Amino acid sequence: VQLQASGGGLVQPGGSLRLSCVASGFTLDYHAIGWLRQAPGKEREGVSCLSPSDGSTYYADSVKGRFIISRDNAKNTVYLQMNSLKPEDTAVYYCATCSNRVGGPTFGSWGQGTQVTVSS
Repeated sequence: VQLQASGGGLVQPGGSLRLSCVASGFTLDYHAIGWLRQAPGKEREGVSCLSPSDGSTYYADSVKGRFIISRDNAKNTVYLQMNSLKPEDTAVYYCATCSNRVGGPTFGSWGQGTQVTVSS
């Protein structure tokens, strides 16, 4: 079971990126998948979680209104569309299994991350 994130890169403030998370070894159809990020010197932060069972979606306050999580079961892929990017969004982004709960989601195992750098 593996989750592989990709799509990161260098973007100017205000720009957009779309991250992809491809699963191998299992199908995403019935699994909640989300995104975490870790900036240098900071703790890992849960960014988003999408649950297919009840349609519940979580976004961290820091990304609400700017990031959109979605999934394409036919491609076994989850996406994170990131708009209006800010320098503080700079981090390594990971996708992982997740579970939406009161107070915030919990995250399971994650794979290799992808670097997002927002800088002019």
